[in-house]
Amino acid sequence: MKTTHSGIIETVKDKTVAAIKGTGNIFQATVDTVTQALTTTIKDTGKVGTSVTDTIASVAGGAIRGAVHVGADLGHATKGVMIGVLRGTKQTGTAVLDTIRHTAHIAIRDTAEVGGDLGAAATGLVTGAIEGVKKMGVSAEDAAAAAADGALKAAGKVGGTAVDTVRKAFSKPIKGVKIVLKEPELAKAA
Repeated sequence: MKTTHSGIIETVKDKTVAAIKGTGNIFQATVDTVTQALTTTIKDTGKVGTSVTDTIASVAGGAIRGAVHVGADLGHATKGVMIGVLRGTKQTGTAVLDTIRHTAHIAIRDTAEVGGDLGAAATGLVTGAIEGVKKMGVSAEDAAAAAADGALKAAGKVGGTAVDTVRKAFSKPIKGVKIVLKEPELAKAA
């Protein structure tokens, strides 16, 4: 796998497209592609610490672009991205919440860049976070709040309409979990 940012994005995009077309199962194809890509890239490059966040950004971005390319449901795709990231990084404890927040931020940013459905993407991210932490000793509420926080911060950088769309996605409980929203940090004028 290519180890440059754009190389990873393109490789993961292509693998996501092939997996979705091959299986027809958007969720499982995305989980498998993201998990495998993260595991391989982190192992091959020996990345640790902050550079893992760059790898997550590249892999998540490629998966989002692949899903949009084939017209896949972004709710299923982003749920798969979140679970794939959690499996691929195998983080535990507090680091898991940081990983969830970062993954949600990247996924919403990239969904906006490619003109995807922000509401579906936001809902999928929270669903993936809730399901992804079941065996990690992290509460579903904390996972949902971290995903919502990352999604809202990214939407805040995109603009008011994006914030409204993401906020609306969190207005009802997801998987039985009520989402507690923080205000997004909007870009400040210099």
